[in-house]
Amino acid sequence: MINDERPTSNGEPLVRVVELTKHFPIRQGLIFQRVTGQVRAVDGISFEIARGETLGLVGESGCGKSTAGRTLLGLYPATSGYSTIAGHHVQTATGDEWLAIRRGAQMIFQDPFASLNPRWTVNGIISEPLRVHNLVDGEAARTERVKELMALVGLDSRYINRFPHEFSGGQRQRIGIARSLASDPLFLVCDEPISALDVSIQAQVVNLLEELQDRLGLTYLFIAHDLSMVRHICDRVVVMYLGVMVESAAKDDLYEEPLHPYTQALLSAVPVPDPKLARRRKRIVLEGDVPSPINPPTGCRFHTRCPIAQPHCTTHVPVWREIDPGHWVACHEVEPKFRP
Repeated sequence: MINDERPTSNGEPLVRVVELTKHFPIRQGLIFQRVTGQVRAVDGISFEIARGETLGLVGESGCGKSTAGRTLLGLYPATSGYSTIAGHHVQTATGDEWLAIRRGAQMIFQDPFASLNPRWTVNGIISEPLRVHNLVDGEAARTERVKELMALVGLDSRYINRFPHEFSGGQRQRIGIARSLASDPLFLVCDEPISALDVSIQAQVVNLLEELQDRLGLTYLFIAHDLSMVRHICDRVVVMYLGVMVESAAKDDLYEEPLHPYTQALLSAVPVPDPKLARRRKRIVLEGDVPSPINPPTGCRFHTRCPIAQPHCTTHVPVWREIDPGHWVACHEVEPKFRP
């Protein structure tokens, strides 16, 4: 199994992603399929996640967030680059090492109904990881462990033999969380776990995830487009646009002083509960549509919609630079801050 030490110190990162790339081929023809192009869903992203940390991955729909999470875990084969979890190389792991990664890293999916087998009961769904990894011996012991996991996520164990369609959306998502915890993982990829839920239920699920993190020492990659929720749960935030990273910083630094024009536009769209403050705030409206990931723009990928774009932005790819300690951005027009 992956090393189960769960310190919260700033030592070696639990997760490391290095120039990870995922391109999907475009094929034409029914029988003799020809590759006519590729969708550049994720195009060379790099980041690290410390043990016990929650990293937020944000951006508009289609920017590659979910693909990045699935490729990181090995659910999609990487086109290039690699990821490691607790020192295990995901893309080259085989046999027992691959099973160790699968046990130590799990995923909470966006749709709490489509990700559950409608033919299986709650008992069968949650106990499957226990059976695959031989964590508990005997049917009775597995059932008892399932009841413990149901209680852990706030589900009544009396419903253990019910099917997914007999639960509400929030309850189904709790079943998915319980399933992801069955193998006692270190790392969870939360792929927009609240976007398909009612607003009244979203806060309950987020609070549950925070409680589980404190109790079990979990590490999260939290993928979302709800920026207000990301600020609530995450320690650091990475902003993606059209398959690439454009900014990364601690959550307070990012929200209080966004540097990239795209990040500024995203944050200006976050609703503000104070009407007076909302009227004073300047709303940044981006013009045009998001370019196709099949044929992304040259140079800076955001230049076609950027309000401060210059001629060199169309030809030169911006360098990923640390503008302030811990605050990274890829933009030609952002100047480094020099502190005494």
